[in-house]
Amino acid sequence: MEFLTSDGVQLEYTDQGAGLPVLITTGYAGFKEIWHQQVKALTNNGYRVINLDRRNHGRSQATAKGLRMSRQGKDIAELLDYLKIDRVNLMGNSMGASVFWAYCSLYGDARINKIISVDQSPKMISDETWPYGLLDLDWHNFPKEAEKMYGVKTTVQRINDETYGVLKDAEKGYSFDYELNRPLLYDHAFQDWRDILKQLTVPELFIAGGESPFWSSDHAKAAAKITPHGEYEVVEHSGHIVMAEQTERFNQIMLEFFSK
Repeated sequence: MEFLTSDGVQLEYTDQGAGLPVLITTGYAGFKEIWHQQVKALTNNGYRVINLDRRNHGRSQATAKGLRMSRQGKDIAELLDYLKIDRVNLMGNSMGASVFWAYCSLYGDARINKIISVDQSPKMISDETWPYGLLDLDWHNFPKEAEKMYGVKTTVQRINDETYGVLKDAEKGYSFDYELNRPLLYDHAFQDWRDILKQLTVPELFIAGGESPFWSSDHAKAAAKITPHGEYEVVEHSGHIVMAEQTERFNQIMLEFFSK
């Protein structure tokens, strides 16, 4: 399915199932198909699932417009308006989680039922107030140090075989433009979402990969502590792409949280 944003960018998404909607976004350079097993689990358990390729990601349009987190948050609001959704669960991995915090910073959480963020620290620049940043990124080497993530292997376990096949089919003929998207990465790395987390009135579950290559899994516990209705879960023997590396465990955690 296709959706045209207010600034004329075409976004690709799928809309499956019936029931309380769950809107899903993936991380930097990702394709929505990485969530293949979660879409199946959610639709089989009575949820409507909207799985979005954000601008410049997956099969959505590549553009030089709106390469900032605030515009990504606005895209979420416009899609919810277009689909006439006034109550939704949100679930995002990596930058996809930060996109939802950007949405909350602009629009609040009145539409939101619950949020799951997957292996994303709310602050990526380490300093004396937050030791859970990205790799060795600090104020002395920002922003270029952020690009070292490109050479890091994101997983520690083989991803689900079925998901891998679906993902490879989706990637055919498409590639992510890292040069074009450098401003988006820098804007993402610059943000500190802790003030947004402190204001949330809805439950948020912070899931961390026990062996994430990007940051200590302690970020999840620390983020949950400052979130009024925060919870956290560390999935052992998993890297950054928790939902595809430890599918059964992740789906169990996801369904339990959404059904509570």
